[in-house]
Amino acid sequence: MQKETKFTPDYIFESSWEVCNKVGGIYTVLSTRANSLQKIHKDQLFFIGPDIWTEQESPWFKADEDLYPEWREHAFKSQNLEIRAGRWDVPGEPIVFLVKFKQFLSRQNELYARMWQDYGVDSLSAYGDYHESTMFANATGMLIENFYRFHSLEPYNVVAHFNEWMLGAGALYIKKFVPKIATIFTTHATSIGRSIAGNNLPLYGHLHEYNGDQMARELNMSAKHSIEKKAALNVDCFTTVSDITAEECAQLLHRRPDVVTPNGFEKDFIPKGSLYTKKHKSARNLLLDVAEKTLGHSVQRDALLVGISGRYEYKNKGIDLFIDSLKHLQSMKELTRDVIGFIMVPAWIKGPRKDLQSLLSNTTNNGKPAKKSKTVCPFVTHELMDPQHDKVVNHLKHAGFCNDPSDRVKVIFVPSYLNGDDGIFNQDYYDLLIGLDLSVFPSYYEPWGYTPHESVAFSIPTITTTLSGFGVWAKKKGDRKPGLSDGIDVVYRNDNNYTEVYEEIASIIFDYSLKSSEQISILKECASELSNRADWAHFIKYYREAYDKALHNSFIRLSKPYKLNSD
Repeated sequence: MQKETKFTPDYIFESSWEVCNKVGGIYTVLSTRANSLQKIHKDQLFFIGPDIWTEQESPWFKADEDLYPEWREHAFKSQNLEIRAGRWDVPGEPIVFLVKFKQFLSRQNELYARMWQDYGVDSLSAYGDYHESTMFANATGMLIENFYRFHSLEPYNVVAHFNEWMLGAGALYIKKFVPKIATIFTTHATSIGRSIAGNNLPLYGHLHEYNGDQMARELNMSAKHSIEKKAALNVDCFTTVSDITAEECAQLLHRRPDVVTPNGFEKDFIPKGSLYTKKHKSARNLLLDVAEKTLGHSVQRDALLVGISGRYEYKNKGIDLFIDSLKHLQSMKELTRDVIGFIMVPAWIKGPRKDLQSLLSNTTNNGKPAKKSKTVCPFVTHELMDPQHDKVVNHLKHAGFCNDPSDRVKVIFVPSYLNGDDGIFNQDYYDLLIGLDLSVFPSYYEPWGYTPHESVAFSIPTITTTLSGFGVWAKKKGDRKPGLSDGIDVVYRNDNNYTEVYEEIASIIFDYSLKSSEQISILKECASELSNRADWAHFIKYYREAYDKALHNSFIRLSKPYKLNSD
């Protein structure tokens, strides 16, 4: 029976390791969604992030000492909580609290024992980032409780939202100590699902045969999986970002998400009209200039610029498949246009190549580029720490790429964070993305997929797969025409059709290389139109549904005898 009452939160606390801390896609989720939530909830929306900034301040945090000074002093005196208040420097500028947590590390075993007794969380095999993440999550729970008690919020509808396994302990803390607060837990990618895929095990064809607990033990993921699973089982509303990940959650975490909350995007900052044209031309010229200096020879000025980006998850992000697609394209004798593939994924580097920096900044007297040294690697823009064991470099060599002047297809590996200070491009990723002609994201494991989403938002046609959450959404909502005719092509991918996928992608790139500038302009418009259907104006409703469901379920929970779920 459909419930009629709609519950709206009076206060929302949302926490993540990536609040004011740009690490990956979750930063994009939260920072772009903040504007839409701020318009609805004003300053009764609070984001909570880790205060890990010592030598320098977070570039995304604007401190404001006038925000809740009495409460912050009370929190420090009563629970040793060191909290800084300010604004997140993103559209909407919501209030943010950064909390220190390292002072609690000495008590971690006490916390682990409590979580085991209360919920059955297995932290015995914990290692690496588990400890700091869990201490931060626990400090987040303490912060929310302290604010709630200090400001007497008992009469109000309060929601606490926790993102990823790193904040699982915060959700469990709130359920135990402030049960009146409605809790939401979002997994953006299950820890064990990502690990199965990353370890070259077939995830999708065998999903219903996997036992999450058993696989976690085999892959040394027991602690992270355990806290993620217990958080999912204990919150009032469990969410994930796509239908494909919902199936994964149901099998591996033993709870089907209550709401699927797809990731939107805030497009207000994307240039339009003549400014877009100017930035596209500038970015294209820069990409071509760096390519020529890296290659040591000139390339066609109308070369097709194709890119892949994201985290260095070699198989999961389809970097291997991207390289093999370009290899297959190289073998197509009908190709009459230069194609330059840019692999823009951060790796372990020493820094920018000094010789390339010199080439980019110096010219000879007649204005021609300085000659390239024979010792320069014609693939990589930055100096790798361990190039002999780098998967991209080894795959390029194995595929036979030489980047010779006679080769139609060349590949440039950009192994640095593109944050505006990489030493070669010195531009943000978005300022380079806008210069591409086409992007390719042939992911094997991609719960949502911000990279293809960002690409179409910048009017760059994109290729992705049916194993990407965004690809699944686009297949339902926009990818109705063959090829790139609607700005996106979603290629069918499974555990066993690797060769077919890279051959199809090569064929799509080849077809695109034959299109006229007028045809490409139409495809760019189609890409932008698709992205308009995937912005936060359309997707924020799913979060309002999650808040409603969390509050509704919390009222039902509070009407029953109190129970901790340790099943």
